[in-house]
Amino acid sequence: MAKLQRGIQSIDVGGRLLHALSRSSGAMMLKEMAEASDMPAAKAHAYLVSFCKLGMIEQDAITGRYDLGPLALQLGLVSLNRLDAVKIATAEMGGLSRRTGQSTAIAVWGNYGPTIVRFEQSVRPIHVNMRTGTVMALTQTATGYVFAAYAAPAAIDAALTATFTDSKQRAGAAKSLTALASEFAQVRLRGLARAQGNPVPGVNAFSAPVFDHNGEIALALTALGSAAEFDVTWASPIARDVLATARAISERLGHRA
Repeated sequence: MAKLQRGIQSIDVGGRLLHALSRSSGAMMLKEMAEASDMPAAKAHAYLVSFCKLGMIEQDAITGRYDLGPLALQLGLVSLNRLDAVKIATAEMGGLSRRTGQSTAIAVWGNYGPTIVRFEQSVRPIHVNMRTGTVMALTQTATGYVFAAYAAPAAIDAALTATFTDSKQRAGAAKSLTALASEFAQVRLRGLARAQGNPVPGVNAFSAPVFDHNGEIALALTALGSAAEFDVTWASPIARDVLATARAISERLGHRA
């Protein structure tokens, strides 16, 4: 068990004001911040004065409301630039695999479409041709459905152009995507895509998008396993865990739903 490190109490107390602002949808009055931070207004004001001097918080001269300041913004941007989406997701996929008992995979958008960059086999091996570099079909896989639902149209067009050198094949693929528009809308509604025995018979999957701080899809997190041991109902524990894990990773990347 990790030893609890001794900190500086005044910083811990003042940090509650920063947490209050980060949870708020906008600037706050002194009284609101004090109540949210569970401290007297006079005490909160003393901390706010110091935070304003540092630039962590700023006060509107007209309304008197407090909001995050330029230093807070700068620190946030630096933190976002240093985040590695795949690294953060990789740290979470092992836990997802253990909790669900299923294999997990991470895919990012590549030149040819959704491309597997991490794959973790569970204790219940499944026979799938999935390894680093595998490109997932947009119209047949849960991972593909997620990217088809959220990726920019220009990116999808570029992937189809790279994949199909024949114009008729490319047009056919684009037509297939258009025909599935209503299903992609359901993916956006649920925040989750599902595959049942397709494209691999006997293998089911759930996949969820992970978003960056701009609200753009950064990667897809997928759990897959044998149909005999993989509950594909939308409210199943596997579905909930995949969705919750993807959302937690998105929050780490600065995404706010």
